[in-house]
Parts: sequence; structure tokens; C-alpha cells
Amino acid sequence: MDQSFCAFTGHRPKSFPWKYNETARDCILLKEVLTAQIISLAKQGVADFLSGMALGVDLWSAQIVLDIKKEYPSINLHCILPCEGQEIQWADSEQEQYNAILRQACEIVYVSQKYTADCMLRRNRYLVDHSSVLLAVYNGVKRSGTGATVNYARRLGREIIIINPLTRSVSYEGCLE
Repeated sequence: MDQSFCAFTGHRPKSFPWKYNETARDCILLKEVLTAQIISLAKQGVADFLSGMALGVDLWSAQIVLDIKKEYPSINLHCILPCEGQEIQWADSEQEQYNAILRQACEIVYVSQKYTADCMLRRNRYLVDHSSVLLAVYNGVKRSGTGATVNYARRLGREIIIINPLTRSVSYEGCLE
């Protein structure tokens, strides 16, 4: 674990009221809150951001890191992938975005070469194991990948920032604020 590493977790688009419509007002406002939190972390000295590169929050967060890198050139994006071919079933536009982000990442880590029943869980644990802060867009549903990741981070005593995707309120667990 490194003090200057932050990992992202969050729900897939199907979990949000706006689904895959990123032009929806609530999605735009959520991304603004997410951006503000990432900038705040960068200002506090967090230099390395880890994304699991799943659809939704992971991709949004990765893109935000790349977008603000112009203003904060010392920050880096690390893409932690569950397996090769994670994106194969996605729409062409999503695959293009995914691959464009990978091309700009400072590091790509595969936790498994092939898909396995536990590669997503292993990816999520890798994210938490290699960071001191978890930034989560989390609706409170415990039986979800995001819920399991937040609970794992709690068990390990990580600092956690939670953004409620509907109200966009931000809460802090641990020492951050």
C-alpha cells in the first residue's frame, strides 16, 4: 500500500436512473462531483490513481484523471484489469474509449490472463490492496461488487470517500476531509 495511491470503485451504468445516457443532467452533475474529489486528492498529494476500467464509474474516473493531468502533470493513471478481453462484449464506442484510455495509462496490470469466476473480485481486491484511499460512487447496496469493495476497504482500514450517486452528497471515512 502506498500513501499516494487512490483506487476507484463504483456501479455500472445499469444501476443508475439514467442508465447509459451520459448526457443526462444527473450524470453530468455526478461527474462534476467526481472530478472535484479527484482534483482535491491531487492537491493533497495523491499522485497515482487506479482504475479497474469497468463500464461506468471506473471509465469515467480514468478519463477524468487523464483530463486533469494537463493541470496536474505529476498524476498517473494505472489500469488494473481483471483479464484480457474485458471489453470484448461492449459497444464499439465503449471499446474505443477503453482502448484510448489504456493507451494513455502509465501502467496496465492484468490480475488474470483469462476470465475466471473470481477475476473481478481479485481485481477489486488488488485495487484496495495497492491504495491508501478508495473513492467510491456507491448507492449503499451491500450485495454488489462496489459494496464488497467498500467493505473490504473498511476491513483493511483504508480511507474511503463515498459519493452517493443520486444525491451527490460526499461522506468520508477515515482521516480524509
